[in-house]
Amino acid sequence: MRITRFETFLTNAGLRNYLFIRLTTDTGLTGIGEASLEWQEKTVETICHEWVADRVIGKDPFDIESVIGNMIRDQYQGGPTVLTAISGTEIALWDIVGKACGQPVFRLLGGRCHNALPAYANGWYGGARTPNEYAERAQEAIRRGYRGVKFDPFGTAWKTLEREQVEEAEALVAAVRQAIGPHNHLMIEFHGRFNVSTAIELCRRFEKYEPTWCEEPIAPECVDLLAKVKDSVRTPIAAGERLYTIADFQHLFALRAVDFVQMDIAHCGGLLISKKIAAMAAAQDIYVAPHCSVGPVALASCLHFDISTPNFFVQETFSDFDVPWRSALVKGWNPVKNGFFVLSDAAGLGLELDERVIAEHPYVKNAFPSLWDESWIKNFTQDKIG
Repeated sequence: MRITRFETFLTNAGLRNYLFIRLTTDTGLTGIGEASLEWQEKTVETICHEWVADRVIGKDPFDIESVIGNMIRDQYQGGPTVLTAISGTEIALWDIVGKACGQPVFRLLGGRCHNALPAYANGWYGGARTPNEYAERAQEAIRRGYRGVKFDPFGTAWKTLEREQVEEAEALVAAVRQAIGPHNHLMIEFHGRFNVSTAIELCRRFEKYEPTWCEEPIAPECVDLLAKVKDSVRTPIAAGERLYTIADFQHLFALRAVDFVQMDIAHCGGLLISKKIAAMAAAQDIYVAPHCSVGPVALASCLHFDISTPNFFVQETFSDFDVPWRSALVKGWNPVKNGFFVLSDAAGLGLELDERVIAEHPYVKNAFPSLWDESWIKNFTQDKIG
């Protein structure tokens, strides 16, 4: 069996554009992947056709270690754009392998370690401005069955905060914690905004609200400084969504700079590399909680990883708070229900692209707002679903 065709499909889903990949074999089997990357979808698509396709067409889809490993070696420059193109392709290869074997991908990754997969909600706070509005939306997420919520309370902050801004952020955190009760998870998203001293101050200030973690408190490339933050606070630390290589993660774990690692399967090389990262994390007693802020195919790959990974903790999802047509972009998708995912035994990833729906929602330039100017306030925190 050989790959004979490489296709991409670009579509819009409100604040994000999704880039899907479909590989076809000489036996007629197809595999789908996702290579969505905010602001860079068309660039990733270009890399897919100018560079990745030639390195995949003609290959045996079972040779994942060789095909993907050689591309990671050969791409030379590194970074999220080319790694996302490679990752989306790797996911599509696994989909073919699962279909060829008549098995769900998770069985080929080690089998079922968990019967159900807990989810936490992101994107739930659209339209909220005041502590009361945040509280109301957080309660709605909990009513949907989620056992946890994550949000960024820091507006457009960068590096430091004025005292009034600190108090405003704390008021939002306090309101959400009160709204969801003491037994549900509260994750505080920092988006890499702060310097070390401010990050430490905020983590300490939020300790009384018992967050499950404070996420990416400083810039993602500053792993040594992240370790300093972690060593200075009692609040658990999560990070890793903007790391892209095995070496990046080895450095993170060697310093034990996190309690939860959030590799993004659609950016760090795909499923097989994510399993290797998880094994490295387990050796340091670190949980994995994959980052996934993009579309349904990337999320499906996370679920196959999650269910087959012993140190999996919880899965991020935007599913209930995305555009109404999100699930319609694919066929066979079973979205989160009552705060949990339950995977079927369908072969491969268990879903297929719906080209008609994809075509109905064309690409939108610069759909995702900057987190450091007023477009974040105007766009991300508006309700895009109503």
